[in-house]
Amino acid sequence: MLAFAALAWVPWSASEYHTHVLVISFYYVILAIGWNLLAGYTGQFSLAHHTFAGVGAYTSALLVQYAGVPILVGIAAGVIVAAALGYGLGTLCLRMRAIYLALATWAFAESMRLLITVEYGITRGDLGLTTPFLFATPRPTPYYFLFLALAILAALAARELIDSRIGSYMRAIRDDEEAAAVMGVDTFKWKRFVFAVSAVFAAVAGGFQGHYVGLLSPTPMKFNEMAMIVVMVIVGGLRTFPGPILGAVFIEVLSEALRAWGEVRMVLFALLVILIARGYPEGLVGIARAIGRRLVARVPAPQSG
Repeated sequence: MLAFAALAWVPWSASEYHTHVLVISFYYVILAIGWNLLAGYTGQFSLAHHTFAGVGAYTSALLVQYAGVPILVGIAAGVIVAAALGYGLGTLCLRMRAIYLALATWAFAESMRLLITVEYGITRGDLGLTTPFLFATPRPTPYYFLFLALAILAALAARELIDSRIGSYMRAIRDDEEAAAVMGVDTFKWKRFVFAVSAVFAAVAGGFQGHYVGLLSPTPMKFNEMAMIVVMVIVGGLRTFPGPILGAVFIEVLSEALRAWGEVRMVLFALLVILIARGYPEGLVGIARAIGRRLVARVPAPQSG
């Protein structure tokens, strides 16, 4: 509530363009938090996270358009479909390790993108599928409050999960899966659970975002989108709680500032990831902590009387 109140004034002091940038930043915050749970805390490097956002968006849009269901019902259905796909994909892929898991999830993501592209009669393919606006307006101000609330709720849910017994299982699996299994942790069960949870995070973000932009296409389901999520988490701080939040906002704002550079932005982001990984593996969080320690070290100790 304090975080929401502290940021609620922004739309009244910023332009609609800057408010829109912040809305998209909050959208990526939710995606980044979900992927960090899977990759950062559980050690499972999936390349299909962005696809579940697309699944949530398309499921809701298709149900609203063809079945006439209310938008919130469509979003809820998209979350259920994404969770089921995440559970199924996890069942098939999570016995794989490292590069094999990454390749399998990437193949799934590309298959889903191609399916949506070729099913022109249903999804409209590259021409785009129109979706009704959630608040009956394309203006970003009401969506700012919505996505701010969703981002805060996602952070709270992630914090609860990380601090719970399941969070201990996740970290044990990440640090040494074989040792965790010896200690009695059902590693496959909990990896699959976190995989489905991360899919839910993505689908919630994608479902609401689809009814904000008003037009869906397969383009955001390309690998560039997944690369952006990875960059956000690594730059912010992989395996840290505030890292995905800081990284998502920082990279999205920077991306908009460099929009005139086109695809050159991705080269700059790649260089930034290399520098961060070499100098501060904890990303912006690590840099902030290092600065904080230096400032504290410069504060003179109180003189004893």
